[in-house]
Amino acid sequence: MKTICINCPLGCPLEITEHDGQITVKGNTCNRGRDYGISEYTRPVRTVTTLVRSTDGRVFSVKTSAPVPKDRVFDILERMREIVVPADSAIGDTAEENALGLSVDIIVTGVPAPRQ
Repeated sequence: MKTICINCPLGCPLEITEHDGQITVKGNTCNRGRDYGISEYTRPVRTVTTLVRSTDGRVFSVKTSAPVPKDRVFDILERMREIVVPADSAIGDTAEENALGLSVDIIVTGVPAPRQ
């Protein structure tokens, strides 16, 4: 498997292979790259960000509090589409706890400018 490490700006091209249960990562310039490659090979995860509406129709940005399994990203996005946050939500507020039972919360990360 080939991928690019996203842990730092270097963007090392990684080649990940498995032989007899041993995972080998080539192309990394640091241990974080090796760890990323192994994680990406064995259990890829992603932090999910999107926009949700508030009770007064404005748009707030939200994200998962921790990465979710890559195969559940679209499930989380579908759930996030249904969320409506209170108009007075602030950065750091929890929009939903334990989303889809994945042990991650949906957190408000950005609020619109106040209406004038």
